[in-house]
Amino acid sequence: MPNEIIWLLFATVNFTFFLLFYKLFGRLGIFIWIVLATILANIQVLALVDLFTIEANLGNILYGTIFLATDVLNEIYGKKEAKKAVFIGFGVMFVTVVIMQIAIQFNPNPEDWAMPYLKEIFGFLPIVFLASMTAFFVSQLVDIYIFAKIKEKLPNTKYLWIRNNGSTLISQFIDTIIFVPIAFYASFTNQVIFNLIISTYIIKLIVALIDTPVIYIAKKITPVEY
Repeated sequence: MPNEIIWLLFATVNFTFFLLFYKLFGRLGIFIWIVLATILANIQVLALVDLFTIEANLGNILYGTIFLATDVLNEIYGKKEAKKAVFIGFGVMFVTVVIMQIAIQFNPNPEDWAMPYLKEIFGFLPIVFLASMTAFFVSQLVDIYIFAKIKEKLPNTKYLWIRNNGSTLISQFIDTIIFVPIAFYASFTNQVIFNLIISTYIIKLIVALIDTPVIYIAKKITPVEY
């Protein structure tokens, strides 16, 4: 099956699960989704795939749903809750890195097969964490600020697409130019890094446009709150 078909299916699954979490658990569900997406996206981003004839990191869709999640929080629950989500995501990733760095120090049993794979993935994670969390923290705060400012000027629901896309397109650009050079400077040539910046941002633009109907659906959902 072509990567592009898998990518579209993957996007559909991610957005569907996000809406399901919100419907079933309300604001708590969005916080849970951000925790889940933060961890998995930072693992997936290690994989490089070809999409639409360009090189791209695998984690872009799932990472894009974090921006969608904070936009939904900002729209429905306010800027304070969106900022809380950013700090939760940062804290979860920090704890994950610390715990896994200790875990991979154990001497494995002679029959063990998993430790080499864990070291391959999580041994690289501190660099990804530094890049991702710097980019995540800065870009998310920018996203929340821009979204709130646009909402002040254009509060009507019919302008939700402007708030969502305007804030996301700017913040995702900031995220990309911070993350890619830091995460991959030791792994790829400057040309590949430049190509990754361009391709990563293009994929993020596509994700941002695709998630526009999703935020309108989320606005109409009556969630179960805890």
